[in-house]
Amino acid sequence: MATVTDQPQRRAPRPRADAVRNRERIVAAAVELIVEHGTELPLDEVARRAGVGNATLYRNFKDRGELMRHVVLTVTDRISAHAEQGLAAVEADEADSFGALRTFVHAAADERIGALCPILHATFEHAHPDVVAARDRLTVAVEGLIARARATGQLRSDVGVGDLMVALSQLTRPLPGTGCMDFDRFVHRHLQLFLDGLMTPARSELPGEAATLEALRQE
Repeated sequence: MATVTDQPQRRAPRPRADAVRNRERIVAAAVELIVEHGTELPLDEVARRAGVGNATLYRNFKDRGELMRHVVLTVTDRISAHAEQGLAAVEADEADSFGALRTFVHAAADERIGALCPILHATFEHAHPDVVAARDRLTVAVEGLIARARATGQLRSDVGVGDLMVALSQLTRPLPGTGCMDFDRFVHRHLQLFLDGLMTPARSELPGEAATLEALRQE
């Protein structure tokens, strides 16, 4: 007679392909709306832009907080992967340190890094274990890129990871108003100007102290 331990383990059913696509469309729509309008995104508009009904949205995400958390995790993981790839390329002598940092900055822009603004929002669930883990992974990877570029004398010494991330978030989000919605065509041009300003020799002394992500979250 078979014991309990002899019984085959039941696997959770895989989500249907259309359900996965709907979830991905919802997240993509939320990313764009956060970049364009900030964290107070109307869920009805998320559903409309994703091409799904409100019921479908709420089946996947119970409220705005859960949706924003998933957006943050998705974008953070993608950006972290780019930073880690840059580090690996430097360590394998396949890229110079500042070149890897430059490649990361442009890749982060393409991943819509401006959607990470909820991390700095007062009402966001910063202490959620998944968010903490994702944020720490990103911080370690970007700090690694910055440290290597600084060690080779290519990156000015008074720039911190917070400075980089804040500038990236600001430069990749459109200004308020519909007149600036055709913003993406300028992003990489302006990022290149910003990156040139990070290189040594520095033309000026920066006021204040280098920003850290921890300090930004506390303000």
